[in-house]
Amino acid sequence: MVRLLTLLFFISLSFSTHAVPLNKIQAMLPAGSQLALSVHDANSGSEIVSVGDDILLPPASTQKVVTALAASLYLPKDFAFETKVEQAGNDIVFTFSGDPTLTRKDLQLMVSALKAKGVKRIRGDVWLDGTVFAGYERAVGWPWDILGVCYSAPSSAVALERNCVQGSIYSEKNQKLTRVFVPEHQPVQVNTDALAVTKSEQEANLCDLELHYDNNNQYLLSGCLQHRANPLPLKFAIQNPQKYVEDVLASELKSAAIKLDGKIRQGAAKDDRTLLARHTSDPRDALLKVMLKRSDNLLADNLLKTMGHRYYGQPGTFANGAAAVKAILQEKAGLDLTHAVIVDGSGLSRNNRMTASQLMNVMHYVYENPSLGVLSMLPVSGVDGTLKYRSSVRHAPLKQRLAAKTGSLYGSHNLAGVLKNQQGKDILVVQLVTNYHIPKSDDRPANVASPITQFERELYQALLTSSLTMR
Repeated sequence: MVRLLTLLFFISLSFSTHAVPLNKIQAMLPAGSQLALSVHDANSGSEIVSVGDDILLPPASTQKVVTALAASLYLPKDFAFETKVEQAGNDIVFTFSGDPTLTRKDLQLMVSALKAKGVKRIRGDVWLDGTVFAGYERAVGWPWDILGVCYSAPSSAVALERNCVQGSIYSEKNQKLTRVFVPEHQPVQVNTDALAVTKSEQEANLCDLELHYDNNNQYLLSGCLQHRANPLPLKFAIQNPQKYVEDVLASELKSAAIKLDGKIRQGAAKDDRTLLARHTSDPRDALLKVMLKRSDNLLADNLLKTMGHRYYGQPGTFANGAAAVKAILQEKAGLDLTHAVIVDGSGLSRNNRMTASQLMNVMHYVYENPSLGVLSMLPVSGVDGTLKYRSSVRHAPLKQRLAAKTGSLYGSHNLAGVLKNQQGKDILVVQLVTNYHIPKSDDRPANVASPITQFERELYQALLTSSLTMR
């Protein structure tokens, strides 16, 4: 049996090394899809395959490689987000720097440190100072319909728990209305008037679950939700991070029995300050690793604003952060992104535009400078991050052979990374698939992979065996 399996393996390998035309693989994508593809030999830099690599397309989260490279070149290795508690006259100031990883427990410890310094009564005000950032908390081009979910959490200097709260919604069969649950310690209000319905009722009424919200961190779920045996987990993006932190801090001061005579205010106190307590995040590379492995949008956008703040010496914004990224990459890496459209650090904006060729230049620099660490931070196929469960590459023979940043938006399915082929050579790949839409009339069996999965599987297996040809 072992000899038979070995023979079958080599037979399949011999078939797989036959020339595989790119147009045959591209035909697996739905009609109307657009492909930009750039494939280079990592060591020689020579081009292997190129299709539409000069067309500006939405990079989606592959743009985080650009953000990570700029951060690794510009921010010091010991960079960390810092949150400070200071005294300014009779006032207490909590100074925030945009740390998305700051937790409520961290805030509790800073309040405890405040009390340990002998502060049992604050005779003035408490200030929440987030003046290190300015301008929009959501980049131009972020769709309105995703602003309520956590991957679109606002990019704010005053941030806590990744500007995200959790809850759940129940839709039992014996109930007409859904019900929601949100832990009491989260100072948000969530209500529902959504109906609990059968699948046929949902299809007949063309209804779905809708989320509505306001600037006071109040949410309403409406529409309908199919009956479920288990609750549906929910993650809400905090709409007003400053109010959320204000409410949490008021609760923590009360729990610590620290009396506040004044109010909790937003802004910077004018008096000179004395440091009382400090919290720092993980250092730069640990942050970048999380950003790339998990595709963390808030980390990417707050790092972009931080670079804008430091590079231009002014409060960080999406605009000066994007300009800083371009300037840093030009000055320190010789990468010209003049004609790229960079709006944010995460790639979430639908206004971002890059070419496969521009991304390939970035990947070449990342590959040729492994000491920066960016290459080792990329998700690995079938192992971790956003490639752990990606159907097209998670199984043998592609498992563990591809390290790449993924990128997905409505109609876009992208990858940028490095593949080790069967000859042991490293191949750099940038794949931008846009205008990808499956017709609603698609009657594909449930056990048949989606077109994008079939396309990627065939593409990367052809690159693995060096069998991909232009024709």
